[in-house]
Amino acid sequence: MEIYNNGLSVQHQSNYQRVEQYNDEVTQKLADLYKQTLVLLGEDAEREGLLKTPERVAKAMQFLTQGYNTDPKEILKSAMFKEEYRQMVLVKDIEIYSMCEHHMLPFIGKAHVAYIPDGYITGLSKIARVVEVYARRLQVQERLTVQIRDCIQETLNPLGVAVIIEAHHLCMQMRGVQKQNSATTTSAFTGAFTKKETREEFVHLVGTQLH
Repeated sequence: MEIYNNGLSVQHQSNYQRVEQYNDEVTQKLADLYKQTLVLLGEDAEREGLLKTPERVAKAMQFLTQGYNTDPKEILKSAMFKEEYRQMVLVKDIEIYSMCEHHMLPFIGKAHVAYIPDGYITGLSKIARVVEVYARRLQVQERLTVQIRDCIQETLNPLGVAVIIEAHHLCMQMRGVQKQNSATTTSAFTGAFTKKETREEFVHLVGTQLH
């Protein structure tokens, strides 16, 4: 059995079952709007293939923007530990799936996040969760980069934070200039990472995959 709960799944060995939780009122209101959208685009919203599309899209959009319902600082605080380690902690290749707020089309990429503790560390998975929470909102890559940096800096108060995001934007690849091979890289630094040697060490550890 595989149980889905707000997009999370747990594997079991018996029969298959799916459980989904969404706000029924929001789902219905969104579905009504998406049905109108289909009609305005020239489709027949009553044909078989589209009958459940408005509801599916309504649920999908709630999942893709679920980051509004979570405080990322509380995620870090839930696993803060006193530790005298004062070297770089790097979590790289964190997958990002976000929605551009200008066209509501996806941008997809990876985040590389590092910090230098000053008395406190946090669980490694919490860094990835912070990235996920901010990514699951309508975003621009520049703001996403800074939000991740500031959340870690303000919550853990480390000696410095570094964030690099590289992403491909479907608003550039599917429409507009239609440049399929373009990638956008953004970065944000605080504290020790504003020093050239520390920043260069971070970039070196991230690797040579950046464009």
